[in-house]
Amino acid sequence: MAEEDTGQERTEQATPKRKEDARKKGDIPRSKDLTTMMMLMAAAISMLTLGKGMLEGITGTMKTFFVRAADINIAARELPAIFLDALSKMIMTMMPFVLVMVFIALVSPLLLSGWNFSIDAIKFKGSKMNPLTGIKRVFGPNGLIEMFKTILKFLVIALVAFFLIRKEMPEIMTIDQGDLHGGLRHVADLVAWTFLIVSSATILIVLVDVPQQLWQHSKKLKMTREQIKQEHKDTEGMPEVKSKIRQKQQEMAQRRMMEEVPKADVIVTNPTHYSVALKYDTENQGAPKVVAKGADEVAFRIREIGQQNHIPVIETPPLARALYYSTKINQEIPAGLYKAVAQVLAYVFQIKANPKATDIKPVPEDLPIPDELKR
Repeated sequence: MAEEDTGQERTEQATPKRKEDARKKGDIPRSKDLTTMMMLMAAAISMLTLGKGMLEGITGTMKTFFVRAADINIAARELPAIFLDALSKMIMTMMPFVLVMVFIALVSPLLLSGWNFSIDAIKFKGSKMNPLTGIKRVFGPNGLIEMFKTILKFLVIALVAFFLIRKEMPEIMTIDQGDLHGGLRHVADLVAWTFLIVSSATILIVLVDVPQQLWQHSKKLKMTREQIKQEHKDTEGMPEVKSKIRQKQQEMAQRRMMEEVPKADVIVTNPTHYSVALKYDTENQGAPKVVAKGADEVAFRIREIGQQNHIPVIETPPLARALYYSTKINQEIPAGLYKAVAQVLAYVFQIKANPKATDIKPVPEDLPIPDELKR
C-alpha cells in the first residue's frame, strides 16, 4: 500500500487543487495505445479514400521523371532540377495524407485529458538520468504492467496479421502476374485493409488501457488526511491569521462607521445595550437610513461620539431593538418602522428648529412597532 513519510496511508481522493497542481506539472493521464489506434485507423481510412489518387499521382510523376531523365538531349546539370521538381510534386500529392496524420497525432492525445502545456514537464530532471530510478521504473509494478500490455499488444497484432496474410496469400502470390499499376493498386488496398483490421483489433487493447491509465493516475494523486488538512491550511490560511485578518477588517469597518456618527440626525438607544444612529436626507433619500449601530461597548461609543457632536440621543428601547435587528448599516429602515421613526425625527427637527421651545411634545413611549419587528 502506498504510504507517505508520515506513515499515513493515502486513502483520500485527490482534491481539485492537487489535480490542478499535477496538471500544471504535466502529470495527466495519457494513453499511448489510444493514439496508436487512432493513427492506424486514420492511416487506413486515408489510404482507402485517398490512396487511389495518391498512387496515380506518384506513378504519373515517376513516369514523367524517368522519361525526362532518359532523354539524351537533357544535360547532366539539369537532372537535379528535374529530380527536385518530381520530388515536390510527389510531396504535394501526399500532402493530404500527411495533414490528416498530423491532425490525428495532435488531436488524439487530447481526448483523454484535453489540451495541456507545461514547462515543468519539459525541464531537465537529474532523477531521470539516475540508472537506479530507471531500473525501479522498469521492474516496478507499473513497469511490469506496461511489459504485460506490450506483450499483449504484440500477440494481438501478430495473430491478426498472421490470419490476415494467410487469408490473402493466394492474391499476394498473383500480384506479379498483372501490370505494374494494377499490382501497386492491389498492394495499396491490401496494406490499407491490413491497417484497418489491425487498428480495429487494437480497440480491445484501448478498452483495457484507458481505464487502467485513469485508475493509475487517480491512485497516484491520492492523499493522506494530513495532506488534505495541510492543503486546507495553505489555501485558506492558518486559523490564527484568518482571525487577525477578520479582526482588522472589523476594526476598519467600525472606524468608518464611527466617522459617520457625527453626520447623523438622531441616535436611538436602549440605554443599557443598543444604539442606532439615523440620518434622513429629505432631498435624496426615500426613507431614513442607518449610518451606525452597535451593542454594549460599541453602543456606548456611538452615544459618546453623538454627545460630543451634539447629536440628539433619544431613549426608546423598543424602537432601538427593532432598528438594530431589522436593518444593516447604510440600509434604509423597513417600511414597518416608518411611523415610529417619523415621530422621533419630527421631535428632533422641532428641537433643532427651536431649541428654546418648551411646548414641544416628547417622543411617546408607545411608538407603533409591528409585532414582527418587535424584539
